[in-house]
Amino acid sequence: MRILHTADWHIGQLFYEYDRSYEHQQFMNWLVQTLQKEEIDVLIISGDVFDTSNPSATSIRMFYKFLNEATKVNPGLQIVITAGNHDSAPRLEVPKPLLESSNIHIVGLVEKDEHGNFNYDKLTIPLKDQSGTIKAWCLAVPFLRMGDYPVVADCENPYTEGVTTFYQQAYAHVLTRKQDGEVIIATGHLHAQNAEITGLDISERVIMGGVECISAAAFHVDIAYVALGHIHKAQRIGGKEHIRYCGSPLPMSFSERNYKHQVVVFEVEKESIKDIRSLEIPVIVSVQSVPEKHSPIEEVLSQLDKLPGAEENGDLAPYLEVRVLEDKPDPSRRYKIEQAIEGKNVRLATINVKSVVTEVDNQIQPHAQQRLDHLKPAEIFSRVYKSTYGNPVPEEMLQLFNQVTREVAQTEEA
Repeated sequence: MRILHTADWHIGQLFYEYDRSYEHQQFMNWLVQTLQKEEIDVLIISGDVFDTSNPSATSIRMFYKFLNEATKVNPGLQIVITAGNHDSAPRLEVPKPLLESSNIHIVGLVEKDEHGNFNYDKLTIPLKDQSGTIKAWCLAVPFLRMGDYPVVADCENPYTEGVTTFYQQAYAHVLTRKQDGEVIIATGHLHAQNAEITGLDISERVIMGGVECISAAAFHVDIAYVALGHIHKAQRIGGKEHIRYCGSPLPMSFSERNYKHQVVVFEVEKESIKDIRSLEIPVIVSVQSVPEKHSPIEEVLSQLDKLPGAEENGDLAPYLEVRVLEDKPDPSRRYKIEQAIEGKNVRLATINVKSVVTEVDNQIQPHAQQRLDHLKPAEIFSRVYKSTYGNPVPEEMLQLFNQVTREVAQTEEA
């Protein structure tokens, strides 16, 4: 039995102001073809199907169109979908009764019985080969929110201890159903300890105040494969070949421009797995940063001028991040950049500005603890300007600032 692991689609994401429907559709088209070509028996999607908890009708339609096409070209395909932190767990489960008749299993919510016991049976999904024989069991664990995991008394980290206990109890439950010759697979949408992160993943990681890192030891050694989602860079965890993030299929930020976007495929044989391999996803629309390092505006404009001319298909033009280094404010910055890229084969997404900051004047330090109401507005403005740009406020700008504060004061008095 052959299984494909993917995650973090983020359907409906706006890349800055740009709609990514074209890219998501192309990825899904590629995935349908891959499911057929690779003769995949089970597709696992480990969370963050959608980018928001309230996706648009277009995003929902795109996803269900994919499910329809995937099961048509591969009638025996089983699909396991779990909710991520971006998904609305209840909303994701709405079509569950209808889809289960098509071997599509959606797990968004962690349910409890009237006694407060977790319903691990709901998360335990048999995976069958083309003959209908159970080859594996999937612990389909969604993103665990507060209340979705056991409370462990007298522990240092209630979240990590609770999530670890949840997986231990879920594993114990699946053992009551597992027969000889069957393997156990688990999913998870979480931040694993020592996972490599950059850019957008930094904001993705902080779910529980930065204390939510889950050790690879949380997953029992006899779990054959752990299909993780949440971190966008494909990687192994804890040096284990079988505990993996597959990564996002599309770049979600400019920090991901050098990522190898992929899905992971592996085979189940008796009570083990074999032939774990990654399939690289074709880049639909690239992201690029110009220049590589933040540079003064003159150098930036010179490099932008060297960009290739525009092509006919604007949907394929790369997203552009422009990196500027400044020693003073430049109100005309955006206009200069837009003029420089006019007619170029790029779409401006963002201007990333860094300021040249010299060593802060030692005379400022003794006043660091002063209350704001003891400082005049001009003094605060001067300090912020110097700490940002490393230079004193230009006299003309300071005069303009003082003029504005006087006008504001007069308005308040009136």
